[in-house]
Amino acid sequence: MIIGKDQFYMQQAIELAKLGRFTTTPNPNVGCIIVKNDCIIGKGFHIKAGLPHAEVYALKMAGNQAKDATAYVTLEPCSHYGRTPPCADALVKSGIKRVVIAMQDPNPNVAGQGIKRLNDAGIEVSVGVLANQAEAINQAFLKRMRTGMPFVQLKMAVSLDGKIAMASGESKWITSAAARQDVQQFRAQASCILSTRKTVHVDNASLTVRYNELPNLIKTIYPLDEVRQPVRVIIDSQNQMMGDENIFNQPGETWLVRKKNLSISFSNTKLIIVSSSNNHINLSELLSILAKQQINSIWVEAGAQLAGALIEQDLVDELILYYAPKLLGHNAQDMCVLPNLQKLSLAPQFRFESVEMIGDDLRIILKRK
Repeated sequence: MIIGKDQFYMQQAIELAKLGRFTTTPNPNVGCIIVKNDCIIGKGFHIKAGLPHAEVYALKMAGNQAKDATAYVTLEPCSHYGRTPPCADALVKSGIKRVVIAMQDPNPNVAGQGIKRLNDAGIEVSVGVLANQAEAINQAFLKRMRTGMPFVQLKMAVSLDGKIAMASGESKWITSAAARQDVQQFRAQASCILSTRKTVHVDNASLTVRYNELPNLIKTIYPLDEVRQPVRVIIDSQNQMMGDENIFNQPGETWLVRKKNLSISFSNTKLIIVSSSNNHINLSELLSILAKQQINSIWVEAGAQLAGALIEQDLVDELILYYAPKLLGHNAQDMCVLPNLQKLSLAPQFRFESVEMIGDDLRIILKRK
């Protein structure tokens, strides 16, 4: 088969995989296309954990026509029994002749075993078609599988002079309604939203996905009854949360991060105990704990202290800045605190990933070098 044809069909499988990006966590986004005689006879994508995987939906659509067809899958078919049977077995039983896979799955439960099972059954397997694109749609899942740590996105709304609030703490609203709506797309894809007690208190924050603010295009693939509220993880190192804050009246779970195991009776709330150093929560330990709780991605909305600590400790994978076309002056609050930075040569460095106008504001996405 012509390589260009493989890329054409894999691109469609990748677009299918993206449809599950709001619901699949902690599972990866996966799409599958089945082709026979240059016609698509089956397609599917993974919707959420516990439901069939992409290959199963595509095979069901293809039916008996799957025999001697080619399957295009964005991630190596699973080879183990989890909540659902192995997809590699389903492909073998269908009589598929060839399987094109964008990339191998680093999940230790798979990690090449799915490919081996297909090869052992005499199925021709090709791996690596549009691998970079396949990586991009699962960057959080892949990082957790490879490193045992979640993918961290730090979002900040700032003025042109890099300020996040007036000296009084006033920050509503630096950026436009369009920028705040854009944030909802990122929240909706995150496994959890990380913040602090101070931010929750100052902003009376809810830290939820506001469905009515999602773009109509997203609503067409993400109906209201499927909305998944990310877990809210709040650092409360001084045990000051009282349980009557607005955040505890929202749908979904809240996890409080503390240094001591003090009993709480807040609704839908779990306590996470993390060690501390110099009275500060051990952030690396916290992220590791969250990863063990199957948290793939963390969306951070917090103040300058937490932002600076995460950056300084090299825990930020992606920095997302919304720049408003206004100036707040030298007395306003800086976007992050980096108290230990003494030399320019040691300054944290990022690379530009994308620059885009969102309403009147500028959204810049950067990745750590």
